[in-house]
Amino acid sequence: MIETDSVAIEQCAKLLKDNRLTIAFAESATGGSLTSTFAKLPEAGSFLKGGIVCYDAKLKEKLLGVPKSLVDQYSPESKEVTQEMAVRLKNLIDADVLVAVTGLPSAGGSESAEKPVGTMFYSIVLGKKVMNCRELFTGTPDAIISQTIEQIGKTITKALINHHRLANTAV
Repeated sequence: MIETDSVAIEQCAKLLKDNRLTIAFAESATGGSLTSTFAKLPEAGSFLKGGIVCYDAKLKEKLLGVPKSLVDQYSPESKEVTQEMAVRLKNLIDADVLVAVTGLPSAGGSESAEKPVGTMFYSIVLGKKVMNCRELFTGTPDAIISQTIEQIGKTITKALINHHRLANTAV
C-alpha cells in the first residue's frame, strides 16, 4: 500500500472520505504533484475526481477559459489567475472541493522584487466560499513544491473542519 508521508494530506483525505466529498485540482507550478500525492492514498477513488496540469498560460486560457486579459494584467502566476482557475475548474470536473495552484518554484516566470522565486498562490473553492492564499517558501524547486502541497493540505483540512462545523450548526 502506497502512502504519503504527509500527515496533512492524510488528514485531508480522511475528512473528504468521512464527509463523502470529492476533490479536483488545476495545477500549474506543481505540475501534477498535488494530484499525484492524493492519488497515492488508500481509497483515493472515493474522493479524488482528477486533476489537470496547465503549466503554460495558453492552457489556462484555452482549457479552463481564464480570460487572456486577466493573464496579461496580473501574470499567469497570480492570485487573480489562480482564483479564476479554481472557479472555472467546475466547468470541467464536478467536485465538492476545487483547488488551483500557480507560482514560482524556480526562476523563469513572472518573478520580481514583490513576487520572488518561492512565491506560490493557491485557491480553494468549497461550496460558495473561495479562499485565496499566497505563501513564500524557500529551497529547491522540489522543496518549494513539497512545502506548497503540505500547506494546501493543511488549508483544505482547516476549511473542511470549519465547513463541517457550519453545516452542523445551520438550522
